[in-house]
Amino acid sequence: MSETIKDKLVIKKVTLAHINQYEELLNYVFQVTKRMLREYGYEEGEFNRSKQPILRNAEVLGWFTENDRLISSLSIYPFLVNIHGTEYEMAGLTGVGTYPEFSNMGLMNDLIKMGLEKMREAKQYISYLFPYSISYYRKKGWEIMSDRMTFTLKDTQVPKYHPVSGHVERKKVSDPSVITIYQQFAKITHGSLIRNQFEWTEYWRWENEEERTAAVYFDTNNNPLGYLFYWVENDVFHIKEMVYITQDARHGLWNFVGAHGSMIEEIRGTKYMNEPLAFNLDDSQIVETIEPYYMARIVDVKGFLSAYPWDDTIEPFHFVVSDPIAEWNNGIFGIRPSTHQAFTADITREPEGKAVKIDIQTLSTLFMSYKSPAYLHRLGRIQTDEVTLRMLEKLIPTEQPYFSDYF
Repeated sequence: MSETIKDKLVIKKVTLAHINQYEELLNYVFQVTKRMLREYGYEEGEFNRSKQPILRNAEVLGWFTENDRLISSLSIYPFLVNIHGTEYEMAGLTGVGTYPEFSNMGLMNDLIKMGLEKMREAKQYISYLFPYSISYYRKKGWEIMSDRMTFTLKDTQVPKYHPVSGHVERKKVSDPSVITIYQQFAKITHGSLIRNQFEWTEYWRWENEEERTAAVYFDTNNNPLGYLFYWVENDVFHIKEMVYITQDARHGLWNFVGAHGSMIEEIRGTKYMNEPLAFNLDDSQIVETIEPYYMARIVDVKGFLSAYPWDDTIEPFHFVVSDPIAEWNNGIFGIRPSTHQAFTADITREPEGKAVKIDIQTLSTLFMSYKSPAYLHRLGRIQTDEVTLRMLEKLIPTEQPYFSDYF
C-alpha cells in the first residue's frame, strides 16, 4: 500500500511559492504554536516572512503529492565553520520532517541521500545538525560532536572579585562590539560557526533578543574582548552565552555578574564546551549538567581529509571507511605526507601503510576531536594496531568543539 502511495509522489526543490506549506509542515512537526511565536516576540505574519531568506539561500528539498502539496522536507543551510583553524563549507541540516500519515515509506531516507549528494556537489564536506533523535541520525551517518553544559550557582558561589584593567558596558545584543568579539573568537575556536547577518538572525530566531542584554568587556585601549548575553528574572541571573578572548575579559565579566549580588539569589547559565566551570571556582560544589548538543557528519571523506590541517610529521596509513548512505565514502582512503605543501596530505584510494577500520560516524567524531582515538579504540569503534593508534593520538588535536548556535 505504501509503495503505491509513494509512486504517486515526486521530489523537487521547495521554493518561495511553497512558503505557506513549508511553514505549516514545520509548525506541525515541531509543534510551533501561535502562542509560542508571540512569546518569542514575533508579530502576526512576521515568522513566515523571516523564513523567506531560508528558501532563497538554502537548498530545501521536499516530497510533493500529485496536487503539489508539500508533505516532507529538509533544509540545507550554507555555513562556514572553523575546524582546527581551517574554514570549511558546512551544510547545516534542519527542517527535517514528514506528516505522520506519510511516515514509514522511506521518504526521509531518500531526501537525506539526495541532500548528501547536493552537499557534495557544493563542496560542503562536513554537515552539522541538532538531533531530535540521536539514534536516528547515527543510522544516517551523523555522530555527536559537541556538548551543552548548564550550571547553577548560588549567589555566594560567584567567583570573587578579581582586579582587571578594563571595564564592562551594557549594550544591545546587536551592538557592533559584540559582532567584533565573536568574529575574533570564531577565528581561534575549533568547531565554531562563522556568523554573518543570516547566522545572527538564526541565532536569535527562538529567543526574544529585545529582552536580552549584552555586557561587553573593553580593555584600557577600548578594544572589546568579551561579552555575555544575560537577563535577570525572579531573582535569577541568566547567562545565555559568555565569550571572551582573554582571561582578563573573563574576570571582568564575572565581576559584572557578581555586582548583581544584592539583586539575585542564584545564577543559571549555559556553556558549550566540555570544560567544567567548577574548576575555576573557590566553592566548586555546584550543579553542572552535561548533555549532547550537536551532531556532525563528514559528507565527502576525500574532500574533508584533503582540506584537513595535518601535522607535518605524518606517517603513511589508510582508513577503511564504511558509510550507510553515501556510497562514495566506502572503501580505502590512503594518507601520505604532501610532497608540495607543509601541513597537508595527499589522499589516495590506495592502501598506504597500516589500516584503520572505521565507520563514517566514528570518523566524524574523531576528526571533530569530540572523543580521542584511544577512547574510540577502547570502545571497539576503531580497529588498528598500537603504533598507528599512537600516531592518530599525535595527529588529531585534543581541543574539543565549541558550538553555541541553533538552526
